[in-house]
Amino acid sequence: MMLRLPTSLSEARQCLAEGAVPVGGATLVWAQWQRDGFPEQAMSLRRLPEATVVGAETLGAAVLLHQIDDRVPEVLRRAAASIGTGAVRRAATVGGNIVGSTLRCLLPPALVLDAKATVMDDDGTYEAELAEVVAKRPLMLAIHWRRPVVSGYHKAPGEVGGPPPLVVATAVHAEEDGGRRLFTAVRDGDEVLSGSVSATADTHRVLDALEGTALGGLPGRTRDVVRREVADVVGRAGT
Repeated sequence: MMLRLPTSLSEARQCLAEGAVPVGGATLVWAQWQRDGFPEQAMSLRRLPEATVVGAETLGAAVLLHQIDDRVPEVLRRAAASIGTGAVRRAATVGGNIVGSTLRCLLPPALVLDAKATVMDDDGTYEAELAEVVAKRPLMLAIHWRRPVVSGYHKAPGEVGGPPPLVVATAVHAEEDGGRRLFTAVRDGDEVLSGSVSATADTHRVLDALEGTALGGLPGRTRDVVRREVADVVGRAGT
């Protein structure tokens, strides 16, 4: 297998056109390749500047999970730190987790940041919604978001080989009209649900409003965790 390492967007498009298979840390596909055979060409974005940026409002797809630090919002940083072992976090990438993984531990944080993805196809780059990225699995270069007022993250303890642990991600954003909005995303089993409502100082009103979103159908114990996390982030936002 030949590993190609483009350093520009034009080189990356050329690699795609010539059939190179995008790969991050290969933590998810290595066993499959050993079983089914390796592709003739693979492509890593680890030398592409657009895919390796770490900033207050941007995170490249080729960034390794252990490289995610306090430059990004709390919800993303804590999520990345909770994924796998130290060895996994030193190999796995942001793009691999969101696009390639079935668990997608970074997806709920990205949703509450109201993130969009920069992706590439044969015609060039464009902005895509995360739902499209998850469904169509294009080559993702980066995600970018609005910087939140405050954010939070909860991940329940899980068992090796067991079901995916509950994840609750929250963030409060400032709106152009001076108000604030709460974004909440939950991974419950294999499903990720999200909703957003106006964030006011009345936590009970915020929680009641969430019942009218997709999160209103969550089971009782999960809803209790969501209510606790929402109350915490709304309180810290000082709305």
